[in-house]
Amino acid sequence: MNNALITGATKGMGRAIAIAFAKQGVNLAICSRSANDLSSFKTELLQINADIKVFTAVADGSKKNELLQFAVAAESELGFISVLINSLGTYKYASILDEVDGDFETMLNTNLMPAYELYRFFGKKMIAKGSGHIFNICSVAALDVIPQAGSYSVSKAALLSLTNVMRLEMQPHGIKVTAVIPGSTFTNSWKGMDVDQDSMVQPEDIASAIINIYTMSTGANVDEIIIKPVKGQL
Repeated sequence: MNNALITGATKGMGRAIAIAFAKQGVNLAICSRSANDLSSFKTELLQINADIKVFTAVADGSKKNELLQFAVAAESELGFISVLINSLGTYKYASILDEVDGDFETMLNTNLMPAYELYRFFGKKMIAKGSGHIFNICSVAALDVIPQAGSYSVSKAALLSLTNVMRLEMQPHGIKVTAVIPGSTFTNSWKGMDVDQDSMVQPEDIASAIINIYTMSTGANVDEIIIKPVKGQL
């Protein structure tokens, strides 16, 4: 049975991805700052599939020490982590000139650092095993920057670049790396805004795409996939 570690797994896209992997019979390692969120979600996942293991840890994934402690504990509890899904992210609607001090660091520590650190932690272990798949949840803002969300765009562009480096480093070893690039997706980032949910990508769409890529043959990899609203970006 395979084991997947998912950051940002209790909300939005990460939550939908965790549910989709549970249905596939994959053991899960998830973390959150909220013990209550973890407890209720673990119960939900085990109701979906009672045959899987679900390891949870209270941790802030934007803090390097807590993130790596979670990674160590997940590996100790489940064994080899064959699927890594970097879904943790945050969004701030502000131009770079208007954002408050610390916003840029928050974006980097949430949207970029976890993928970098978890890659360094798990990458060589995947090479040693000769198997593994890494999914990084990027954003169309990495391709077409959003001036009203400057630091977010920079952090997601850096994540996409990191993903491309990962793929080339892992390619000789048969380890798969996929950049998932969603457009306007209905998550908590849109909370309080007047948007038409039905005109947006749904978190379940992202999860479905990832499962389809994950279940492809050993010799196939999707380098990147772009999923946007049919009527264009909001």
